[in-house]
Amino acid sequence: MSSFSDLNVLLVEPSAVQARIIRDQLAGLDVTRVDVVDSGAAALERLRSRPPSLTISAFYLPDMTGVDLIHAMRADEALEDLPFVLISSETRPQVLNPVRQSGACALLPKPFSPLQLEKALRSAADLIEPREMLNVDGDLESLRVLIVDDSANARHFIRHVLGNLGIEEFIEAASGTEAVAILSETMVDLVITDYNMPEMDGRALVEHIRQQSWQSSVPILMVTSESNMSRLAAVEQAGVSAICDKPFEPQMIKRLIEQALQGRER
Repeated sequence: MSSFSDLNVLLVEPSAVQARIIRDQLAGLDVTRVDVVDSGAAALERLRSRPPSLTISAFYLPDMTGVDLIHAMRADEALEDLPFVLISSETRPQVLNPVRQSGACALLPKPFSPLQLEKALRSAADLIEPREMLNVDGDLESLRVLIVDDSANARHFIRHVLGNLGIEEFIEAASGTEAVAILSETMVDLVITDYNMPEMDGRALVEHIRQQSWQSSVPILMVTSESNMSRLAAVEQAGVSAICDKPFEPQMIKRLIEQALQGRER
């Protein structure tokens, strides 16, 4: 997408004052095609009749939350890949983690800066129209990526982003234990894993791969909403190749994958 002016935005905001402020900020970035609705039900009706290129929603709506809205979108095959940005003054991890796991392309604080809004729009634009493919040695279509996450929505979102970058072959696991079983018999070129998972978390999976797997040198990228610095430091110590926050910018994940795959053994 060459310009943000090409974006068609659905803004879900019950406050007329807040809607006007956000529309003005969008206009400052050349986004002028903005429709506003004030409830989740109205948003879903509009999404199903005339899907926009991007949905931006407040967290608290009169009939549901922004989390409910994105979950309803992800449950609808026609809407599951539409970019979604949440605006919220919430900071509690237990409230925001469901959004981070749902495949949102950005999470904006309230209030947000023009730069933060621009980064969110860029992430959405990269989902709609990727700027470039991965720059790695060899055939992109032959790369085999193992995605490990207990959230089906998160796995789907990662597949969507990586598919846009030219990767076609994926294997999915809903837990570290399931990933270990797959790695015992299937060779992969890259592992992308969450941290917080049942049975075996991301740290234990990284430790297993580095210490016990016959694929001990495979690049491992952790994409996670985990914010505990001591836990993340332990993952780095265990041998993860890179760590990326949820939600992530597609261009960031592209750079991290290129770095992780550089010099990999085939």
